[in-house]
Amino acid sequence: MPSRTLPLNAISAFLITARHLNLTHAAKELCLTQGAVSRKIASLEQWFGFPLFERHARGLHLSPQGSALLPELQVAFEQLATVAEKARQQQTVVRLKAPTCALRWLVPRLLRLERTAPDLQIALTTTNDHTVNFKTEPFDAAIVFGTQLSAGDFLFEEALTPVTGGDIAAPADLSTLTFLHPTRDNTDWSLWLTSQGISRAVMKKNQHFDTMDLAIGAAIQGFGVAIADETLVAEDLRAGRLVRPFAASIRTGASYRLVLRESHSKAAGLASFREVMLAVNPA
Repeated sequence: MPSRTLPLNAISAFLITARHLNLTHAAKELCLTQGAVSRKIASLEQWFGFPLFERHARGLHLSPQGSALLPELQVAFEQLATVAEKARQQQTVVRLKAPTCALRWLVPRLLRLERTAPDLQIALTTTNDHTVNFKTEPFDAAIVFGTQLSAGDFLFEEALTPVTGGDIAAPADLSTLTFLHPTRDNTDWSLWLTSQGISRAVMKKNQHFDTMDLAIGAAIQGFGVAIADETLVAEDLRAGRLVRPFAASIRTGASYRLVLRESHSKAAGLASFREVMLAVNPA
């Protein structure tokens, strides 16, 4: 027999017709006309090269070949349906790399993903590395941070402002507090103080951290005054965990962006992930 493609859609028509042994009932279950069911069975008989049914005045009977073939086709068709259902229900895992400093912005969006896309699982890796290389790293998506970035989608620009767990009445009060730095140098605080015309000499007491998130956490605990990105601390300010004593902020020229790996198998999952990440309001 020529190796033409097996008409898989006709197998379903055969199995249902074999169960009813009645074209009218089979057509009703398949939501087709009797003629359409007959043509599907005829195409399958032509492919096999032998009849599947014997037509009698009182209805249909399975032919000897059809009767012998039926159990094996039923088992194979059920296995195919099981495999397809497992594939349909299988979670899409998005492997995400994100800088630790972005967690305060990221977590509310991950919570929204759990509600809106429960079949989408995020495997999060946090790091102090602000870049990604999809050729050498096993990630599907990444939040990157830096200056002069152009790849991917813009998330937000860094704008630094002081935050503290208590009140500061005036800039002069800064000299009485511990300055909490998000890096091992004084760069971020120096930028803000210079922009406000405040002498860097006010930084009498200093504590340095490896990430902005750690510095923010220390400020919430009342350890001192941190310099933080206004977007990253927005929820802490709304909840009252932090106070922003000065309205002024300084833009550093750096930004956060979302980059995605090209993936045909995860295209739908990555599209859902991207939609939530770019949403203005994650609630």
